Amino acid sequence: MSTLTRSIFFAFAAFLASTMVYSQDLVPPLPDSENILLTVFLKHDQSMNNDQRRELLTTTRFGEMFPPEGVEIVDHYVMMGIGQVIVLRLPPALLRRTNVAIERGAWGAYQTEFYITYDLAEARAAAARAK
Repeated sequence: MSTLTRSIFFAFAAFLASTMVYSQDLVPPLPDSENILLTVFLKHDQSMNNDQRRELLTTTRFGEMFPPEGVEIVDHYVMMGIGQVIVLRLPPALLRRTNVAIERGAWGAYQTEFYITYDLAEARAAAARAK
């Protein structure tokens, strides 16, 4: 992650933190205690263009193996200058299978980063109602 990207990320995180009311009573439970959210960064390998990347992903059959069965794509978008960002919902037992699918299918076309994620929308809404 570049210094500028990291600075923007931390500034945004600090802004969100400053707007939150921190109280265990206001933090709603996760919507689904059986699953986790996982954010995957597929950072473009800039030594190849999109056609070369697509050819490699076709050769590795990434589209056939990702996401693995039982893993839901919650959000998938392109972050300009970075690559693709995918938010997944999955049972913890499928974490290894998800990692292996990305290792076998996406490595070479992308550099990868993974982050356990949670949604603050409900907590922000609860904090706003409490004011």
